Amino acid sequence: MLFNSFEFLLFFPVVTLLYFGLPHRLRWALLLLASCWFYMFFRPVYILILFFTIVVDYLAGLGIEQATTPQRRKLLLILSLVANVGVLAVFKYFNFLNDNLTALTNTLGYHNPVPYLSILLPIGLSFHTFQAMSYTIEVYRGHQRAERHLGLYALYVMFYPQLVAGPIERPQNVLHQFRERHTFDYARVAGGLKLMAWGLFKKVVVADRLALLVNQVYNQPTDYQGLPLVLATVLFAFQIYGDFSGYSDMALGSAQVMGFRLMRNFERPYAAASIREFWSRWHISLSTWFRDYLYIPLGGSRHGRGRWYRNVLVVFLVSGLWHGASWTFIIWGALHGFYQVFGLATTALRHRLATATGLARVPALRRALGVGVTFGLVSLAWVFFRANSVTDAIYIVEHLFSGWGQSIAALLHPATGHRAHWLYLDQPPAQLWLALGCLGVMLAVEAAQGFGRLGALVQARPVPVRWSLYVGLLLAIVLLGVFNSSQFIYFQF
Repeated sequence: MLFNSFEFLLFFPVVTLLYFGLPHRLRWALLLLASCWFYMFFRPVYILILFFTIVVDYLAGLGIEQATTPQRRKLLLILSLVANVGVLAVFKYFNFLNDNLTALTNTLGYHNPVPYLSILLPIGLSFHTFQAMSYTIEVYRGHQRAERHLGLYALYVMFYPQLVAGPIERPQNVLHQFRERHTFDYARVAGGLKLMAWGLFKKVVVADRLALLVNQVYNQPTDYQGLPLVLATVLFAFQIYGDFSGYSDMALGSAQVMGFRLMRNFERPYAAASIREFWSRWHISLSTWFRDYLYIPLGGSRHGRGRWYRNVLVVFLVSGLWHGASWTFIIWGALHGFYQVFGLATTALRHRLATATGLARVPALRRALGVGVTFGLVSLAWVFFRANSVTDAIYIVEHLFSGWGQSIAALLHPATGHRAHWLYLDQPPAQLWLALGCLGVMLAVEAAQGFGRLGALVQARPVPVRWSLYVGLLLAIVLLGVFNSSQFIYFQF
């Protein structure tokens, strides 16, 4: 079920009203049944995969806690991780690996006898797999008691607000909340509903409207060069942010309405002044997952620069592969790994340059330059994330800075056709300006949130003014939203 669907518009209030109407002891069962229904809207049979991993990890957690030897504890952890990664490998990576093996054997003159599997990727598989893995790892480390209640553990994995696209929660943050008694609190419920509305605005008014422009270029990139490619690439950077952070806001808001607290997944990432800072602000639950369960176990920065840089590269390569079984995602991850390593290796040099040029004495200007460079590098990497193939991505990168003479001529050309092709991405001019206007509203609101003034400013207004803003937001969603049943981008991961 999609958050931006008519079905969810019915599902959410019904589940929420039943939740507050039921006795506390029955609420977990309602949420578990509702989460099963929510997930089965996509492809019912795939809920069996969830049930399999839930049972495996539930038993593994109990076994790890009760094991009398370190060897048995480690064996049970390994079996749990293998089961989870195995399911992920079969559904997400088998055909990718098999296709590459086929290409290699064909080059060598051999035939690959392994058949292609006609299976669909279960929606959100990477998210709930990582959440389940964090549970057994935390039990193994002694940071979390094994959950005895199978229903509550299943709800931890399947809690519908964050089931298919995160945030990827740790058991310490969520499991105990299912035992807490949540009463109806007007301020909390109102705050959650406003957060949901804002997330829906970012999805259907900003992201899906930008998608109309981005898809036009990225689905046929060889028709363009120069300005249209740059414009579509920049717009995609904001499309994916509006799409994913919009989902996260709706997840956090829907959970907050019922009294649950989920971790924030985004903190204005495009305000970051370095790639390292960007990843502390973008998809925070995944970044911290890789930090705690891969980067630190590999040794982090503790064993010299060579191993430090290697560990960074490994983490980003795995992150790229986590996002998708395609070379485009692997290259995207490798680029971010290179950015990170280059930034670490040149820290001292950049500091000396800032001192020599006087930038160090103007920190605001230095940060602004850092934000600009970081956004440019992130947007360049997004080319590979969004492109339909490596070939398309390479074409786009090669032609971002070519054809600008034609672009400038088109800007000055009186022929509407040329303007539409080069400036408006073959869309009606109003489409671009409306999309940019909606984007500007989103950026202005989030800038105010970043300065910590928005909530206080709104609350200080008289009731008619506040409600005018709320009604205006809802009207913008209804009148300007693109309602084409477009799923959230990160659902595919």
